[in-house]
Amino acid sequence: MSTERKATLTITGESPVHFPILSPTHGNDCVDIRALGGNTDRFGYDAGFESTASCKSSITFIDGARGELLYRGYPIGQLSERCDFLEVAYLLKNGELPTTAQRAGFESTIRKNAPVHDQMVKFYQGFRRDAHPMPVMVGVVGALSAFHREAADFSDVEQRSLTIHRIIAKMPTLAAMAYKYTVGQPPVSPRTDLSYAANFLYMMFGVPAEEYRPNPVLERAFDRLLTLHADHAQDASTSTVRMAGSSGANPFACISAAIACLSGPVHGGASEACLAMLDEVGDVSRVAEIISRSRVEGDRFKLTGFGLYVYRNFDPRAKLMRKLCTDVLTELGLENDRLFKLAIALDKIALEDPYFVQNKLYPNIDFYSGILQKALGIPASMFACIVAVARTAGWMAQWEEMRADPEYKIARPRQLYTGVAKRNVPSPA
Repeated sequence: MSTERKATLTITGESPVHFPILSPTHGNDCVDIRALGGNTDRFGYDAGFESTASCKSSITFIDGARGELLYRGYPIGQLSERCDFLEVAYLLKNGELPTTAQRAGFESTIRKNAPVHDQMVKFYQGFRRDAHPMPVMVGVVGALSAFHREAADFSDVEQRSLTIHRIIAKMPTLAAMAYKYTVGQPPVSPRTDLSYAANFLYMMFGVPAEEYRPNPVLERAFDRLLTLHADHAQDASTSTVRMAGSSGANPFACISAAIACLSGPVHGGASEACLAMLDEVGDVSRVAEIISRSRVEGDRFKLTGFGLYVYRNFDPRAKLMRKLCTDVLTELGLENDRLFKLAIALDKIALEDPYFVQNKLYPNIDFYSGILQKALGIPASMFACIVAVARTAGWMAQWEEMRADPEYKIARPRQLYTGVAKRNVPSPA
């Protein structure tokens, strides 16, 4: 990483201060301002960290202008087509795709660790039946640290890897249990003969009285959905993992914190909001009206699921998710379903309408993800949980990378204080 060039900060009446410029493998150069406070007694101000790199990472790269997403250098499209989710999870953690033997060993470890302690079932019974699954997940994932206290020791490499494997393995089980609890059904234990994706669908929809046979098309579609959501660089929930982990918190607590962040409506709640928007529109006959309203400033109606801040072009994941939607709708014979016809109509207009094309308001991954999951029978309340299941692979890779970073230290952002100036408490009368 080059540091030969310098950036110079000039403050009137003071000597110039020089800062190294760091050049990454891909992306924008970064001015290394770590010495800013010590050299100038000043701090930078960057609300939302939009122009600040909070860490060095070799895991995921996003080029918003080109619409490109890379996991460990591999394009997301190639990974989605040629690998399954567990291979991608292995890649995120270890930096390379697994060999056949490594793949078999990793999958065996995941399957072995998928069940949860029987006492975990009792945790669910403390929640209301109508509770949203996300806060339930915050609680039960955090509680895992009470069952695996050895996870607090990060010094042992093998123990650290086992903890990561446990979290990735148990997340589908915990999420499916949250769903079963809300619908009043007993939890379904994972099976060792099913894939990671098929096992989750089985735990969601399987019942003791009937044999569950996964549909290969639906299983593959769900597996790819997990891959597309596996990591997304330093978004809010991933930064939360690093922020919590910087204090030395155990990894279960870090994932619990990330789930809490993901539960926000502008993060993990986007797919659920997209589906709610489609329900509000209601029918294809209202598409022209809705498109017109979406262009009017001040109109309370919001056309959710179009455009994404990170990508100034088409979200590469959205293109892949769009194809998955088509495959699943065709497989299930849902092409003429009212809601799906509406979604397809909006999709077509957004890709052709000059206003949407000019402003690059392309349908994003959340728009297609909600449609796909609804077709799979997954309720909207579970959409963010599905993202959490997928993103755990990326979260744990980010956590482990942070722990191994020699520059790692507890996070301590500064602030620009705008409160009342120093004053004295009035003396007693």
